[in-house]
Amino acid sequence: MIKSNTSLEQSKKLAEFLPPESADMWWLYVPAQGKHIAMMYEEPDPHYIARMENYYGIKDAAIRCWSLAALLDIIPDGQVNRITSKGKWMVLSWPHYIAKDYDSAVDACYALILRLHKQNIL
Repeated sequence: MIKSNTSLEQSKKLAEFLPPESADMWWLYVPAQGKHIAMMYEEPDPHYIARMENYYGIKDAAIRCWSLAALLDIIPDGQVNRITSKGKWMVLSWPHYIAKDYDSAVDACYALILRLHKQNIL
């Protein structure tokens, strides 16, 4: 399966410092499944969020989520290239070269965004 958006844990971390409008998806809690599901919404229904908090006690019923396209839009002058010989993704960022392989482009972009944030570039 191809990973096309940030995981719930990655989304929570990115929500700490990225502008809310940079996210293009949401992790919404679905009671019937007992878990969060990634969905494309502009903005979740506030009544739904209130119902999840009041009835189910779910504090984080809606968490912003980033698709691969949204992550790529955030990265200023970095690149994410696929290294086909290993079938992995590698982050190329200047002036620092990150020589680590990732299983998906989403994971590579996430790592680069965290690094740029840590360096106060984002």
